[in-house]
Amino acid sequence: MFDLFRKKNGNYKDDTLSGLTVALALVPEAIAFSFAAGVDPLVGLWAAVFMGFITAAFGGRPGMISGATGAIAVVAGKAVQHGDKLGEGLGMQYLFAVIMLAGAIQILFGLCKLGRFIRLVPHPVMIGFVNGLAIVILMAQFPSFRDLGTGQWLSGAPLFTMLGLVALTMLIIQFLPLLTKAVPSALAAIVTVGLIAYFFFKDSATVSDVLASSKVNPNPEGKLSGAFPLPALPTGIAWATEWGFLLKTAFIVAMVGIIESLMTLQLIDEITETRGGGNRECIAQGGANFLSGLFGGMGGCAMIGQSLINIKSGGRGRTSGIVAAVALACFIMFAGPVIEKIPVAALVGVMFMVVIGTFEWSSLRTFGKVPFSEIIVIVAVTLTTVILHDLATAVFVGIILSALVFAWESSKHVIVKVEKESADEKIYSLEGLLYFGSVREFAEHFQAKSDVPNIVIDFAGARVCDLSALEAINALAGRYRAAGKNLRLRHLSADCRNMLERAGAMVEVEVLPDDPAYSVANLRADAR
Repeated sequence: MFDLFRKKNGNYKDDTLSGLTVALALVPEAIAFSFAAGVDPLVGLWAAVFMGFITAAFGGRPGMISGATGAIAVVAGKAVQHGDKLGEGLGMQYLFAVIMLAGAIQILFGLCKLGRFIRLVPHPVMIGFVNGLAIVILMAQFPSFRDLGTGQWLSGAPLFTMLGLVALTMLIIQFLPLLTKAVPSALAAIVTVGLIAYFFFKDSATVSDVLASSKVNPNPEGKLSGAFPLPALPTGIAWATEWGFLLKTAFIVAMVGIIESLMTLQLIDEITETRGGGNRECIAQGGANFLSGLFGGMGGCAMIGQSLINIKSGGRGRTSGIVAAVALACFIMFAGPVIEKIPVAALVGVMFMVVIGTFEWSSLRTFGKVPFSEIIVIVAVTLTTVILHDLATAVFVGIILSALVFAWESSKHVIVKVEKESADEKIYSLEGLLYFGSVREFAEHFQAKSDVPNIVIDFAGARVCDLSALEAINALAGRYRAAGKNLRLRHLSADCRNMLERAGAMVEVEVLPDDPAYSVANLRADAR
């Protein structure tokens, strides 16, 4: 578990250079999310350090990058607002308490091995998730095209300078790999555009300008520096009366973090054709959040944008995430003056390329080629992500829609055929899933009063899925018995037979050598 520097589909040089690139990309994101949560930028930056290092070292997905994220910032910001209403300075204490509790919940989630539930997310939901996230990342870059002083949209020479530097960044990232892969293209683009802006476009906005213009946490000098934080438990909280709010908010933070992280893990799995450990990632993320809150960070989860930058820059092993976290810590403590000079245009260009790489362009070609219901799911998840900026809610919406579509479609595919018929006996064959959504259609195929004296229903091509299906079989047997006719069933599993007996069904069930062996949703207690 503690294989911190073991190689996995990469090498130390690529991991190191990619980690440096990611560290630079983490800076503006962490600062922006700090503003969204209403806290000092250093709170978000140190959160990125702790989240990045611990999940890289001990998590379940080498190459995946964690840090302060927008979804966590929005939820955690509610804790800050709530605390500030109760007393000056309490907002930060409530934030740290919520993050530490969320970390404990995530650890428990992983220990209970609940990470497997991410496998229930259908592919259309995944496509809608990444498409919506790409649009959200794109929209997050638009404020960079406003004047930091007046808030007005850029125009004239400043706008053309901004567009030119953004375009140059994107061109370097796109075409440098055709010449050499010795240096990650994103890192080369940031350095190159940074030098050009420093010498020729001194008026272009930099990270320092963004810090100086903040209205949430005033920093007139635009300086980025801070000593390594010391651990401290939250103080001043009335736990006896506030535990309900704290636990509820912490649970939401924990679930949002787990969903985003496991979705990102699954996406990276598909890109790298490897498989990460969801439960291990939950435990590592929980530990990272707990320590982040203990050391004065705002917490976070996996970051799909930075993870894609890392993967596309050659970062595959744990070393890349560790280097990114350590480099970011060094930037904060020692290299603040350098980071302050990075032009915003270069960072926007990097994120634009992330948007292009994140969006599932192939989904646009699926219109007319896949069932319309799947298109509805993709669009619904995408719109929910964009409108609410809540990835967890978007995923839940997608899963619910997919489940409803599946229930509707499968309920229409219960096929009953007459295999053999005589004046005395009729044999039916049943195909499809028999469950709560299809039992009505199943029952409508049988007319007990007008049927022949002896009826056989063969379930070889069907599967009995739940208690509703068993109840439908029991009710059908009752109708045939009331009509004075004999009903026999064959090719039911032993579990089905036992549950029908416990339910008191007066129906004959044939036992054959080729009977199936499935269970019926573990409903034995209900059947009693």
